[in-house]
Amino acid sequence: FYFLPAKASDSDDSDSEAEKGKKKKGKGKKKKEERPPSPDIEFDSLEEFVLQPAQQGVTVKCKVTRDQRGLDKGLYPTYYLHLDNEKKVFLLAGRKRKKSTTSNYLISIDPTDLSRGGENFIGKLRSNYLGTKFTVFDNALHPDRALPDMSNARQELAAIIYETNVLGMKGPRRLTVIIPGMGKNSERVPIRPRSDNDGLLMKFQNRKLDNLIELHNKTPTWNEETASHVLNFNGRVTQASIKNFQIVHSKDLDYIVMQFGRVADDAFTLDYSYPMCAVQAFAIALSSFDGKITCE
Repeated sequence: FYFLPAKASDSDDSDSEAEKGKKKKGKGKKKKEERPPSPDIEFDSLEEFVLQPAQQGVTVKCKVTRDQRGLDKGLYPTYYLHLDNEKKVFLLAGRKRKKSTTSNYLISIDPTDLSRGGENFIGKLRSNYLGTKFTVFDNALHPDRALPDMSNARQELAAIIYETNVLGMKGPRRLTVIIPGMGKNSERVPIRPRSDNDGLLMKFQNRKLDNLIELHNKTPTWNEETASHVLNFNGRVTQASIKNFQIVHSKDLDYIVMQFGRVADDAFTLDYSYPMCAVQAFAIALSSFDGKITCE
């Protein structure tokens, strides 16, 4: 059972047969159908932009590409995030660290510099031992090295929880995403825990959800005709994959905070909206690539 994109006829951006015919006659040759692109987005500082929540009312449409070339890229691919429009502006790169006891991904604002000590390091994604729970951090200091008032300590930007799938390979994944809440002026509430015992995962486990936003993947509907699980990605996703998902708030299932899905073997679209930022969305996507034996 896979998450299939909804049929073209269900998609908001599909043309009717008559319209396709008109276009054909007018231009002499059929133009291939394209994904709706991202609006042009301009920013002065890449570092600031990737950590800022998307503007309200704007969906930032991106593309994730996976580079598996090279001796160790099969095991440790590099992932790149670009704006999905003509300019293809680079936003982020991510790669799994090699000598780490748990899955640990570095996220950088330079496609050629994925080192922990480099000045382009912008955040990281770290998993638990089972690979079912993840935490996303920014690039500030570890609590042990921070000032006593924690003002320069790293923030937790998200927690991602994959539920063990009792159906094994037979059902879609279920995931929960916890992100900091939003304060005045649409700014993220800083979450700077002194230890893991006070982090997003423990807050969620203990149901201490003040100043936090709890999100879940949208449950796909079962389609008898195609015998598969279906979600409508409005033309942004073109291939069936267990990795395809949409993230929503339980109070508004129609507002897509983030969606992610396959368009080619090593290419995926990733779209995010307020209150999410690029680093949060990219890290959630990276977690979906990680091998979770217990979730499959």
